[in-house]
Amino acid sequence: MLRYILIRLALLIPILLGVSLVVFILLRTGENDPALSYLRLSNIPPTDHALAEARTALGLDLPLPEQYLNWLGRAVRLDFGISYVTGAPVTRHLLHYLPNTLYLAAVSLVLTVVLSLPLGIIGAVWKNRWPDHLTRALAYIGVSTPSFWLGFVLILVFSVKLGWLPSMGIGGWRYVLLPALSVALMSMCINMRLIRGSMLEQMHSRPVLYAKIRGVMPGRILGGHVLRNSLIPVVTALGMHIGEILGGAVVAEVVFSWPGVGRYAVSAIMNRDFPVMQCFILMMTLIFVLCNLLTDILYAFIDPRIHLETSNNA
Repeated sequence: MLRYILIRLALLIPILLGVSLVVFILLRTGENDPALSYLRLSNIPPTDHALAEARTALGLDLPLPEQYLNWLGRAVRLDFGISYVTGAPVTRHLLHYLPNTLYLAAVSLVLTVVLSLPLGIIGAVWKNRWPDHLTRALAYIGVSTPSFWLGFVLILVFSVKLGWLPSMGIGGWRYVLLPALSVALMSMCINMRLIRGSMLEQMHSRPVLYAKIRGVMPGRILGGHVLRNSLIPVVTALGMHIGEILGGAVVAEVVFSWPGVGRYAVSAIMNRDFPVMQCFILMMTLIFVLCNLLTDILYAFIDPRIHLETSNNA
């Protein structure tokens, strides 16, 4: 397993290089001129002389391959340049906002697991009865509701009408509930349906049938055979949900004025702050790949057979 983890970590290098190259080319060859954006954000009139000086100062007068290599040489030292808006190092700002985004994503992931697991079990145990119909209706509504619209509805109901929870900003646990719920709802509903379907499949498997023949207690069958064997596809889905949650966090941070990297990145996109955009994409790619690696490692604790197959293949 250790060898497998090291190989996966080594594969991060070509992945990050490929993403950085694609992002760099797209931003440099797009319709928006980085030098023009730099002058606009610096409140400098974009004369021909000012544009020429800005391109020289930003290294945009060099050939594109040389620009990329210069940027890459600084990036490996965690130097992603200076923000066009604030004039401060991009890395310092993103590392300042990153804990808030990870906190929001973690709470959303916890809500996804804590709420979807019992609801999925209820749907499977009471198949085609009113609890199952209720959870299926909730799942249909949840996957059909845009997160930004849900965020506004939550603010209207729980902040404006009832006054129970704050509508924006960051503080204690009460501040994170609404944005986390708006982010987690879709993933929770998808996970709930996946748990239900996986459990129903396991209920008709041969090991469960043999356990019933041996007279094993129904509760032990449900927990020891059905639920445990149903967790493998659920763990796979949770790895994909991390990407959904990170993407939803960007929207939630804007709606709820949550000071995270998503809101900072949206502001950078609006202002054409190219250094921030490049660093943000690479950071999210790194987090997403590491979370997928963590998902693969969790397989080993759920099913030892996967651990052995993975180690042998590695």
